[in-house]
Amino acid sequence: MRNRYLDVLRFLAIVRVVVYHVTGWATLTLVFPAMSVMFALAGSLMAASLTRSGPAAVGRRLRRLLPSLWVLAAVFVPAMLLSGLPVSPRVLLWLFPIADPPANDWGALALSVIWYLRDYLWFVLASPVAFWLFRRAPLPTLLAPYLLLVAIEAGIYPAPTVLREFGLYFGAWMLGFAHHAGMLRRLSGRVLYPVAIALAVGGGAWIVGHPGPRGYDLNDNHLGNALWSAAFILVVLGRAPTGVEWLGRSRLADRAVTVVNRRALTIYLWHMPFVVALTPLVDVVGWSHQDPVGLAIRVLLVFALVGLVTLAVGWVEDVAARRRPEVIPGGPSRPAVVPAQRTVGEQATVDVNAG
Repeated sequence: MRNRYLDVLRFLAIVRVVVYHVTGWATLTLVFPAMSVMFALAGSLMAASLTRSGPAAVGRRLRRLLPSLWVLAAVFVPAMLLSGLPVSPRVLLWLFPIADPPANDWGALALSVIWYLRDYLWFVLASPVAFWLFRRAPLPTLLAPYLLLVAIEAGIYPAPTVLREFGLYFGAWMLGFAHHAGMLRRLSGRVLYPVAIALAVGGGAWIVGHPGPRGYDLNDNHLGNALWSAAFILVVLGRAPTGVEWLGRSRLADRAVTVVNRRALTIYLWHMPFVVALTPLVDVVGWSHQDPVGLAIRVLLVFALVGLVTLAVGWVEDVAARRRPEVIPGGPSRPAVVPAQRTVGEQATVDVNAG
């Protein structure tokens, strides 16, 4: 059967991202470091694709990644151009975001999650070389992004933010390589748990000693985020259960996990514009971030609006993956899946998350 445990992790990460962006609760980043988890899952996916298809996997990853972005751009880029965004060749970055595409004042906030696609794109392009190195020198290749980040944070190597993100999130991506190779599963508990605890303690101490503008929010602390997230990934992937039988006993839960996985990119791209659009309700209705009822209503409204957009354009993800387009994926007529051990790199979803 399909590896539904990875699907559940992705489902939790996407839901956590949306809730975090609505509520702003920094604690959520510590409880579930969704961004790094999603990059780790994407790295495992990419490693399996490279094993199966070689460098051709790069084109397939890009084919799944870009069409949903183009749909978003078709709506928001004309709106930004009509509201003050200068026309320039950089607008073409909305077609292939190897750098941050241009945006006006409101667009920069509503479309701020695009940075994830920029990083994901670079990681995909770098993966054939990284995978070649990893297969020949696994541990040095795995540690390299983290050592780069330590050098940057220690002031040894001054670098722009994009390299800090590379050190942080490509490290998680490489942990995905290790997961695909079975390295994490083969670690005994006497090794895995002490390493995870040491990473968590080190990351936690760095976070406490270097709080950001939002307090103890992982998004404001690259090194703390890297260490804390690495510990989390080691445990959730290194000690992954063999199955999630409980999921199959609930038709609703099983379908929800399938839908969110098949529409992860659409949910990710579209949720932030709705979060921004609903923010004025705080002033109009008086829903503060300390009002649990107001926050709950805002979360439900964002999910409802994202659900409507997903029904309208989510099928683009099916087309990009060369599946039969469905309005609501995962119905009873969906084809049988192949064994889980062969589907680590064959998950139908493009991985997303931010926050």
